[in-house]
Parts: sequence; C-alpha cells; structure tokens
Amino acid sequence: MSVYFIVQEKVTDQEGMDAYGKAAGPTFAGVRGKPIIVDNDVEVIEGEWHGSRIVVLEFEDDAAFHEWYDSDAYQEALKLRFASSDSRAILAKGLG
Repeated sequence: MSVYFIVQEKVTDQEGMDAYGKAAGPTFAGVRGKPIIVDNDVEVIEGEWHGSRIVVLEFEDDAAFHEWYDSDAYQEALKLRFASSDSRAILAKGLG
C-alpha cells in the first residue's frame, strides 16, 4: 500500500532551504518513491495553515519510506531543513 510523506513548512531561511534541496535531491536516487507535490505558495481554502510550502512524497510502502528517511544521507540533509524552516510532517497511508 502506498504511503505519503506530507510536509507543511514555514520557510525561515530560503538560502538554507536551497542548500537542503541540493543535499536532499541525490538521496532520492534508487528510492521506491517520488515527489508528487512541491508547492511554495499554497492557497488556503479552510482554516489556519502553517507557512506557505507543502511537499508530498509518495512511496511504495512503509519500508520504502523508512529506507529513504532513515538513511544516513537523508538524515544529514534533514538537518538543513530543520535549520531553515518550521516544519510539520506526517506519514499517511493511501487507499489501495
């Protein structure tokens, strides 16, 4: 069953986020997943929203997500995201 890693962010340091993007991109090589949404200017329809950026990554299953997220390479890149944004993230299961 597919899982979706959803990150809602308020970017506090754009240069740091750019560095994160450069560091995180290569960590996706060979991963059983793909980015499906990256939007830096979401339109809020209902309620309060945190920040203006959302990222949604789709993975084949929990194991594929954890192979990527828990990898040493991504954990190093993640430090840059944490330093450059106020982030909230969830992992959600798909319907199938």
